[in-house]
Amino acid sequence: MAKQLLDQFTAHVPADTRAAVYLGTKTTHEKRTKMLFDQFADPNRLRQLAGEIKQHVVENLDTYLPQVEAKLKANGAQVHWAATAEEACAAVLKIMQDRGATKMVKAKTMVSEEIELAHYLEKRGIEALETDLGEFIVQIDKDHPSHLVRPIIHKNRREIAQSFEREGLGAYNDDPETITRRARQFLRHKYLAADVGLTGANFVSAESGRLVVVTNEGNSRFSLAATKCHIALVGIEKLVPRDRDLGLFLNLLARSATAQQLTVYTEFFSGPKLPSQPDGPEEMHVIFVDNNRTEVLASDCREILRCIRCGACLNVCPVYRQASGHAYRSVYPGPVGAVLSPLLAGAHFADKADLPKASSLCGACNEVCPVNIPIPDLLLRLRDKGKREYAPLASAGTPPMGGWSVIATSPAAWKTALFGGKIMDYLPTKFIPVPALQAWQAKRTLPKWRGGEFRKWMKNRRKP
Repeated sequence: MAKQLLDQFTAHVPADTRAAVYLGTKTTHEKRTKMLFDQFADPNRLRQLAGEIKQHVVENLDTYLPQVEAKLKANGAQVHWAATAEEACAAVLKIMQDRGATKMVKAKTMVSEEIELAHYLEKRGIEALETDLGEFIVQIDKDHPSHLVRPIIHKNRREIAQSFEREGLGAYNDDPETITRRARQFLRHKYLAADVGLTGANFVSAESGRLVVVTNEGNSRFSLAATKCHIALVGIEKLVPRDRDLGLFLNLLARSATAQQLTVYTEFFSGPKLPSQPDGPEEMHVIFVDNNRTEVLASDCREILRCIRCGACLNVCPVYRQASGHAYRSVYPGPVGAVLSPLLAGAHFADKADLPKASSLCGACNEVCPVNIPIPDLLLRLRDKGKREYAPLASAGTPPMGGWSVIATSPAAWKTALFGGKIMDYLPTKFIPVPALQAWQAKRTLPKWRGGEFRKWMKNRRKP
């Protein structure tokens, strides 16, 4: 099992993909850290406050969901509720069929990826075109996103140029400006021909019923400019209590996701267009999606519902940087995905029970999370759940911890083990007749032993 996990999370990742992911995540993380600490006197306090607000929402969804439904209806929007992924897809299909619509343009929405909406609609003869550039490239390649914010972080411009050439979007040219221009020329016609525009929502204000959508490409605005029907797919956890809370969350989201002070386009949708407005959707449908979120709410991992999908935990995670997003087998990769994906799997938890093990538990994900989610704690809880409920799967390849317990609770045994660390410098592991240890050593180089001096220093230290 240990070898399977190693192969799954690292061995199948090409070197150039690993390099692209590592460089992209490292650069964004460093810029995010500098920006936060340069511009705010106490960014950690902001994270704590944002976490408290989101946790308040999570604990009081039974109050806020009816409130936001009433506000949306008062604003002229139609509200739908979907308990499962199938119900959410069916609701979108019915809205389109009622209008005789056959073409949709989609702005980026993680919920639509989660429920596999595009595939569902395509099987029923409806064109559902991704308009975010990264998502568009993923779609034409029949690939999957590998990052919450940067879906093609695993691709380079040469691969993209080859995809565009294959799809008839122009001769091979890997110049980024040319790639972008060709995508723009192709998508403009699709915007004008579409019947329905679909978005997600980064936040929904329970106070006013406003949906907030943030993008850097303006594709959500284009998706709604010419279409007559707007459908918004929203997870039930996306609420914030008041409009004023958006000031906090928008500042944290942009800095954490892309190291910007504010995303280029921050749009607020309250309902369909007013009679006084010349353009815009004549209908607005908001579909609130559960899809096992209430089960997550009832669990001891409910804090994960605070997540605002910024991707900061992916950017700092040493495992994600090496494995990339596809290793997580889910639309939600990285540390947040290692928690959220098994939980959203519901009855199929066992299929993703290995994901919480894809962590060194270094705690960096918690330190950078803009809503202060205790991800390492949640990973441990899910490991325990896997051990208890799916013991054959979760424990395969996991050594018993009884021996560790003896060593860790006995000073004499601990000192002996420390001395053993020095011996490792002079006894090559490959000569030890233990196959598992030899296989482990074959893929790793032990650092030179540098421990064992603290106790000596403490013993000889003069007391004041």
